[in-house]
Amino acid sequence: MSVLMRSVSGIRGIVGDTLTPLVLMTHVKAFLEVTGAKKVVIGRDSRPTGEQIASFVSGFCRMCGVHVVDVGLATTPSVELFVTHTHADGGIIITASHNPLEWNALKFLNHDGVFLGPVEVHKLFALADANDFKYPDYRQMGNHSYLEDGDALHIEGTLLLPCVDVDAIRKAKFKVAIDSVNGAGSYIVPRLLEALGCHVVRVHCNPDGTFPRGAEPTPENLGDLQKAVKANHCAIGFAVDPDADRCAIVDGNGAAIGEEYTLAISMDEVLSSNPGSVCVNLSTSRMNEDVAAKYGVPCTRSKVGEINVSLQMMEQGCVIGGEGNGGVILPALHYGRDSLVAVALVLSWMARHQKGPEDYVLGNPRYAMPKKKFALGAKPVSAILPEVQKEFAGWKADTRDGLWLGSENSWVHVRASNTEPIIRVIAEAPTAEAAEALCARVEKWI
Repeated sequence: MSVLMRSVSGIRGIVGDTLTPLVLMTHVKAFLEVTGAKKVVIGRDSRPTGEQIASFVSGFCRMCGVHVVDVGLATTPSVELFVTHTHADGGIIITASHNPLEWNALKFLNHDGVFLGPVEVHKLFALADANDFKYPDYRQMGNHSYLEDGDALHIEGTLLLPCVDVDAIRKAKFKVAIDSVNGAGSYIVPRLLEALGCHVVRVHCNPDGTFPRGAEPTPENLGDLQKAVKANHCAIGFAVDPDADRCAIVDGNGAAIGEEYTLAISMDEVLSSNPGSVCVNLSTSRMNEDVAAKYGVPCTRSKVGEINVSLQMMEQGCVIGGEGNGGVILPALHYGRDSLVAVALVLSWMARHQKGPEDYVLGNPRYAMPKKKFALGAKPVSAILPEVQKEFAGWKADTRDGLWLGSENSWVHVRASNTEPIIRVIAEAPTAEAAEALCARVEKWI
């Protein structure tokens, strides 16, 4: 049997194994109890089990006396926006994001369209485990409605952002390739690009329930996008994950420069017109600290996970933030990772500077950042971390989320994943050799 992953990112499991009808019912009912929701937005990605689970969850919510706003196939950031747009009390997104096709998941949103915080999630899981619920009778069933063309709302909100120079982008007439891994971004991201005056080259933009490449938009999965950029002489290529909250870049030379540059370029564009504090998570590149220093603003780090970054951004009044996995959070639109925002900001930077992402790479300090993952073995993570800390005696330590260790120009982060039964090891240093050596020093204790 696989593991049911439960965290601030919601619940994830393999359908029919750990993600069962009973698991769905108990966790959805617990969510309704914790939030007191009477109106809920429900959206899904393109996985083959998405439609069935969405129907099941929708029907169950209605049997609990809740009105359901069905938005169908929708990106995670779109659903986050729709919660506030429809004045709903919460949202449920049916997506396992970057996990393989056999997985699916529930992501839970509050009335502000952001993920439930750690306190609410802890209470939700306790209620689900107890499974001691009462249900309304036949006279109190909930209603059902559809949100028509929600994509237009998301696109319009993105185009109205003051930090996005729409006129400059349209004047540039960029040719852009987009790889949506046949996921929820297959229609909306190309539509945004067309609204920005771009000539669009579509790669894997048929949301048919198959993933033609690895779900994560990491360099090793972007061969088709790289070929499309070179073959069509595109200025840039964008790749998103199945629920389109993350965005990676292939530059105009056809090189996959990685997810980390998405946030750095976006942050540079926002701070150029609206300098203010920023926040990234512990596993995000120090490139963002360099960008913040360029504009003389503070850059802080949070625990990994969208809600952890969002909460810290709210507390500190940050103008932009996010995660190095390609997740850009712009409070001017909403407090969720948003690939549409990322696409618009990167193109805005390109149009204003009349440069490509390859120029950004050449013009800024470069770091090597291997991201490794290891299967959980018999040795618990709690036993590994003290040994790793001894290995790096004298380094600055942060224990809020696993173990983060930093020196003057390098760092390494070791933690259990929120979304997969694995240990993640991420390091960053000025050279690839130095970064790999940091990972090796950790791996020997796993």
